[in-house]
Amino acid sequence: MKNSLTPLQRLLPVAVLLLGLLGLASNPSQLQAADLKVGIQTWTLREMNFDQAVEFAGKHGIKHLQMIGKHIDPMGSVEETRRKKAILDEKGLVCYTFGVAGTSLKHEENRKLFEFAKLMGIKLIIVEPNDFKIFDSLEMLVKEFDIKVAIHNHGIKSLYGNPAVVKNIIRHRDPRIGVCMDAGWITSAGFDAAKVFKEYEGRVFDVHLKDKRVEKTKGDDVSFDTHIGAGQGNLKGLFTELVKSKWEGVMAIETDSQDFARQPSEFVSKAIQFVKEN
Repeated sequence: MKNSLTPLQRLLPVAVLLLGLLGLASNPSQLQAADLKVGIQTWTLREMNFDQAVEFAGKHGIKHLQMIGKHIDPMGSVEETRRKKAILDEKGLVCYTFGVAGTSLKHEENRKLFEFAKLMGIKLIIVEPNDFKIFDSLEMLVKEFDIKVAIHNHGIKSLYGNPAVVKNIIRHRDPRIGVCMDAGWITSAGFDAAKVFKEYEGRVFDVHLKDKRVEKTKGDDVSFDTHIGAGQGNLKGLFTELVKSKWEGVMAIETDSQDFARQPSEFVSKAIQFVKEN
């Protein structure tokens, strides 16, 4: 059958596709809700037990969980670990990482952490060692198990509060040793989350999606958790950088606020909505 379409009509679908792609390129924020994975750091659910946390995640449509020791113990029995993993599997949930995990100068203690991760199918462990020497042990285990490690940051006075310190550590280590960037603590330490993410040059493996406001005091600056997007963190800028870099990690919703932890539903719902809208 002879094609009755004119050359202009045949080109029209291609033109529409090109215009759509140009639109996405000029406004990368349109890609955020589709491309950025949002999970939860179960520190946010610290007032709940394991079963309650699992139910909460399912209710809020959250698949990716970063669990704390209260909800799953890396030093617990193999039987208990398998039992909880089976529950997660049944619910369609993934414990994609654990942390912030305790680490030790004793190599065999750290090995137990990696054996737990292997049993759970976890490919990333969040750490914040209290001694820089511990990285020698962690690096050996990273190479042996092929499981990544991400360094978490707290306030500016903590060992890893200054990104320059963390960059110096990872510069000389296996590329599977990277960063868990807590956006709230980065903000409270006086840094811009989007800028810091770029400066880590692909070594950010995990993000704690947190927001804070900082208040000046006579003695020292004090920071307070806010709803995601209501604080001083440059979260919109961070989202833009995550999309630009085609980042494949998980933004784990987290709060240090005990008030939010007691009633986390509104906090988490607003966080998810903020990501979708920005």
